[in-house]
Amino acid sequence: MIQAQDFIDAAATRGLDFYSGVPCSYLTSMINRVIGASGGALDYVGAASEGEAVAIAAGAWLGGRGGVVICQNSGLGNCVNPLTSLSLPFRIPLLLITTWRGQPGRPDEPQHALMGQITQSLLTLCGVPNQPFPQRDDEIAPALDAATARFEADGLPYGLVMEQGSVAEEPLPESPRALPPPGERVTLERGGPKPSRALLLERLLATLPERAAVIATTGKTGRELFTLSDRRQHLYQVGSMGGASGMALGVALTCPDRPVIVLDGDGAALMKLGTLATIGACQPPRLIHILLDNGVHDSTGGQATSAASVDFAAVAVACGYRYGFVADDPDSFHAALTEALRRDGPTLIHARITPGSMTSLGRPTIQPHEVARRFRAFLAER
Repeated sequence: MIQAQDFIDAAATRGLDFYSGVPCSYLTSMINRVIGASGGALDYVGAASEGEAVAIAAGAWLGGRGGVVICQNSGLGNCVNPLTSLSLPFRIPLLLITTWRGQPGRPDEPQHALMGQITQSLLTLCGVPNQPFPQRDDEIAPALDAATARFEADGLPYGLVMEQGSVAEEPLPESPRALPPPGERVTLERGGPKPSRALLLERLLATLPERAAVIATTGKTGRELFTLSDRRQHLYQVGSMGGASGMALGVALTCPDRPVIVLDGDGAALMKLGTLATIGACQPPRLIHILLDNGVHDSTGGQATSAASVDFAAVAVACGYRYGFVADDPDSFHAALTEALRRDGPTLIHARITPGSMTSLGRPTIQPHEVARRFRAFLAER
């Protein structure tokens, strides 16, 4: 059995100082200690789902921090998509600490039986080499050295699998979370013909401050942004649908002096709607969440989403965003964006647009890992 602080200190000396995750009883001591140490050189973000935690930690790495994801092995299913379609193609190194519920030979709840048998093999299948979480002091440094060696060699995640009782008990120092001030929903709708996504992206590109970071969701949003203008301040997400807002949160928390804009879609936002609550709880003041809502899955043939019945601006305000704007043409979108850039947020702009995309739509010609490192270098320019 080890002390949580000993592991945390050793990890911090290796640059691993930003934690995000979902609790497990095996992880209680680790999480409690991380929470107790957060707010200074260490941070912890409680995520709505394990996949969201991967996206948040990936964003923190883009912002120059070392990301650690902590979760129960039952949540590995939620991690599969962002691990395989975000961390791996972008080569974003993360330390994944997962528990071993359902460990063969140890009685546990029935829902853990299968995952307990396949935890290590599932990680390996997802391209995440792994080893047991340290249970003795002399095992901490070798385990972390193995992880950092993987990071330096391949820029890819590494896993530690924690057995029950690996970490000594720690009390929970967390105080009740203060509620954010009530947000404001502002409608700027005019009721005219809806604009195209490309037209609003052109308005965005003409308005953006040079220091603003932009993360575009997967699909045609990122492809149109790249086709209109490829810039170092852009990150074009491929795969990991729904993860763009989590990545943007990680960037916003690690680079609080920069405006951070996330370009989301209605289908993607609905897939990870819990991220709105996480953003609202964290209150990053310069995060602007632009939701381009065409009501369909545009990249797969135009099948309808369920967005028609969702007031995203009201949802965002209910989740703790300071402002939720609704726009439906270029002028109202520009007005909302201008206001968002001058106010403290977080702010969501629900932009209603028409389905369809540019006729001469290209794809990013630079590889995801090159985009990630170019973007990280841009963020490092203080």
